[in-house]
Amino acid sequence: MKRRLLFYCQHVLGMGHFVRSREIVKGLSNFDVWFVNGGEPVQGLDFPPEVQVVQLPPVSSDPEFQAVRGSHDGIFEERRRILIELLHRVKPQGLIVEMFPFGRRKFAQELIPLLEACDRAQTRTVCSVRDILVAKKDQARHEGQVVDWLNRHFDLVLVHSDWRMQSLEETFTRMPEVTCPIEYTGFVAEAPPRASAPRLTNERPRIVASAGGGRVGFELLNASVQAANLLDGRVAMDVYTGPFLAEDQFQLLSAQSSQWVNVERFAPDFLDRLAAADLLVSMAGYNTCMNILATGIRALVHPFAGNGNDEQLRRARNFERLGLLRVIKDGELNAHLLAERIESTLEAPVGRPIDVDLSGVASTAGKLERWLPYV
Repeated sequence: MKRRLLFYCQHVLGMGHFVRSREIVKGLSNFDVWFVNGGEPVQGLDFPPEVQVVQLPPVSSDPEFQAVRGSHDGIFEERRRILIELLHRVKPQGLIVEMFPFGRRKFAQELIPLLEACDRAQTRTVCSVRDILVAKKDQARHEGQVVDWLNRHFDLVLVHSDWRMQSLEETFTRMPEVTCPIEYTGFVAEAPPRASAPRLTNERPRIVASAGGGRVGFELLNASVQAANLLDGRVAMDVYTGPFLAEDQFQLLSAQSSQWVNVERFAPDFLDRLAAADLLVSMAGYNTCMNILATGIRALVHPFAGNGNDEQLRRARNFERLGLLRVIKDGELNAHLLAERIESTLEAPVGRPIDVDLSGVASTAGKLERWLPYV
């Protein structure tokens, strides 16, 4: 009999947390998995048929991370009830909580009761966290609360990073005070297509421009479309806006389509299309940077920095230092300057492959198999 596992994921702005969590779950074939999605459903990203998806009443955020938006006032009480009932019904050997308590503090009102119920049921609990954390205005107080919650309620922390390239300690100073084990898995990356890394041909270079989920990034996409049209047939561009881009913004981009520019919301085979392209123009989220590593594509990135969020900027600078991409500065986010950056980047050689651990999916599965008890 397979061991049972609950996996809680809450995406609030983009869909990066959802995409990374989904990739991990796809590798957990030796478990019976219930995937709990607390954000809006993401169309076009399916799970293996054996994974049971539980959709909570969705909660999202405004683009500046200032407000949490739900469907009604009692939404957290309803979500808390669903989570506790699910725990009692499934009786899992393990619970994975993505990001919390390093982030998602507003969701403590439903997660702490769930974790306390796991304590009583002797269900093992693990925190799944990415490479870089967002700095808080009350950083010292925040880190103290995180350490307290980890030591009270968690049995393991899995850090989805290659520690040689980015350690969690760089953005969280009190890791030595955490009493549960902390293990690095390597980066979680979608398996690259079998095609070789993209190379320029004598044909027109093809560019992919994307904005993740689409709640932010319209200015980058708009400048990219205008830049492609300015280049007047010297390049072709495929634009993927993301499912959450506002409809009026999608229509504005679509109105600028041309024989050289194609605008779509979403492509399930995005990585295959990226591997066949010559340049990526995007932001610098975790999954985007993993796609850059997996395909070896040239890249121009404009890191998201809403509400003082420096996570993407830190990652972009690390990747730029290694020659893996180039960063678009705020003053360069206009069509003429971006067109120049596109041409110069296409003329530059592709960055050298680097020794980086992209085995996060398999490593996470292996660690969970060793860590979760049979009953």
